Amino acid sequence: MKMKSDRYEGQMPVTEQPSHFDHLEQMSVGELLRDMNQEDVSVAQVVGKAIPQIQAFVEAIEPKMRAGGRLFYVGAGTSGRLGVLDASELPPTFGVPEDRVIGILAGGDRALRHAVEKAEDFPDRGWQDLLSFHPTTNDSVLGIAASGTTPYVIGAVRGARENGLLTGCITSNPDTPLAAACEYPIETIVGPEFVTGSSRMKSGTAQKMVLNMISTSLMIRMGRVKGNRMVKMQLTNAKLVERGTRMIQESLGLSYVEAKERLLEKGSVDKALKS
Repeated sequence: MKMKSDRYEGQMPVTEQPSHFDHLEQMSVGELLRDMNQEDVSVAQVVGKAIPQIQAFVEAIEPKMRAGGRLFYVGAGTSGRLGVLDASELPPTFGVPEDRVIGILAGGDRALRHAVEKAEDFPDRGWQDLLSFHPTTNDSVLGIAASGTTPYVIGAVRGARENGLLTGCITSNPDTPLAAACEYPIETIVGPEFVTGSSRMKSGTAQKMVLNMISTSLMIRMGRVKGNRMVKMQLTNAKLVERGTRMIQESLGLSYVEAKERLLEKGSVDKALKS
């Protein structure tokens, strides 16, 4: 059943308002790029204003994750894909198991590359997809939706909150149904998009920034960084082996060959530095 009551009836959401620029098809490439960049400059400032909201969410999640809880990102379209992207980068970067931060996308893995018709329109499916992971009260859910009205995401957040999970969201409109459904709303009001309604632009950039901030600060707080180094990263390719070797060289004063041998023997920078 569609969640019609949660739409902005008779209102124009900020994310749908007309662009500050017009006649885009008549612009030169240079004009297009400069104007897009001009719009993007404002995104970091908007995210900066949301830091108190982001901080509150991270501080609420941390003890739950220390107790073994998981963080779920739930979204549709661009928002969902950005959640999956952030979650998938954490195991190689910080050495956490793949099941600690999980991205859930309306329409499933197929929706990563292809539009899945009406996948986001049914609120029950969001919570149903979460249920497949057997969530507990140590888990947390972050709904991601630029509009703040996506039924799939609202349904997931509502179901999670009703069942005792900690809930937050990222949205680009103020006072949305999604924000009302969760405990820790994060509102990044970036304004109209360069191409009217294309929330993959400024809204997506803001979402990516906030997701980076949430996951990176959590990983640091949970001991996955020493100094400023990713000491628990997985050695999944030559670049990361090279990076780890340099870390050990600098920390222990070893030669390149000695540092690399030590790294490969111990299996991680962290273990190589401790032993």
